[in-house]
Amino acid sequence: MAHEPKGRDRERRPGERRPEERRPGVQLAWLLRRWWEEAGNAPGGTRPTQQALASKVGIDQTTLSRYLNPKHTSTAPPRVVETLHTHLRAPAAELERARELCRAALEETSRQRVAGHGPEPTGGTGTAYGGAPADGTDGPGAPNRRRSRWTALTLVATAVVLAFVAGTVVRDQYAPGPRTPADGAAAGAAPASGAPAEEALQWPLLLKEEGDQFARGRALQHLLREEEYEVKADGFFTDETQEAVMDFQRRRHLSPDGKVGKHTWPQLVRELGPGDEGHAVLALQELLNNTGQGGTEVSGRFTAATADDLRFFQRSHGLVPSGRSDVQTWLSLLVFQSPPVHAPDYQRSTSPLPSAPA
Repeated sequence: MAHEPKGRDRERRPGERRPEERRPGVQLAWLLRRWWEEAGNAPGGTRPTQQALASKVGIDQTTLSRYLNPKHTSTAPPRVVETLHTHLRAPAAELERARELCRAALEETSRQRVAGHGPEPTGGTGTAYGGAPADGTDGPGAPNRRRSRWTALTLVATAVVLAFVAGTVVRDQYAPGPRTPADGAAAGAAPASGAPAEEALQWPLLLKEEGDQFARGRALQHLLREEEYEVKADGFFTDETQEAVMDFQRRRHLSPDGKVGKHTWPQLVRELGPGDEGHAVLALQELLNNTGQGGTEVSGRFTAATADDLRFFQRSHGLVPSGRSDVQTWLSLLVFQSPPVHAPDYQRSTSPLPSAPA
């Protein structure tokens, strides 16, 4: 009797996909990549380079490459999907399928963030997190791993109980008196919003430093300009910015320490929506543009495209996709920034900084 392989040793049937290949984000990447690869098949058509295509879509080439790579966890937002469909002249019948995959990928990402972990790896290693095979089998040594996990969980639970009891005793004996709100040396936890994924987020702390503080710094300065402070929105937290922060804190009855953290950010940010204009919109767009989801026009006008980008960000981070910038959305935008980059293209040009009518 021939031996029939099981689990990951079994050969896949023709056309059969691995579990990770069935995920909507991976399927969307394959579809977008096929659109790009087949763009030159039409009579008289030529396939654009990724650099040229990225320029037409309004994103950088690195971001586009991630969207076209099935092994990458990035998901192209709806606006980018629709723009690629137009520029690559993809079959009209496939646009709705791409939209469905995009929505499904967003929902999957949102569920994973709320559950407290990121997307599963999409590479061809054949394993999921923790070293278990991706086909669902436990693999060798599974009982030992399960015992180790239970032991670790028991120790953690015991430590939490002891810490709680000790904290209660200390609190009762050394209850602190009232304190003046200050942003201090560390940013504190944000107020609970009912969303488990957001409760642990902390407002980033900005203070006077010599280096460029990038998108967060420019957003701060735009918000200060919205409060009619004449500061330059270049990302550098200089004496000028510090003085503006301190004056703003005095006006809002905060401790004027010149540091922007858990008490000052919530006073600076504003709820914005379609039709709004001004420096606060510039701050919002600065942060959206640097979240790595495909690029947002920094114009100072809250357009329908801005609302679409904001809803995409909100869905991806387990927030209500209202398309408006409430406090929790500002908090998530400030926390989930891409690695620092140099000044954006519009600031490198000879044209003045974009500004909206007063």
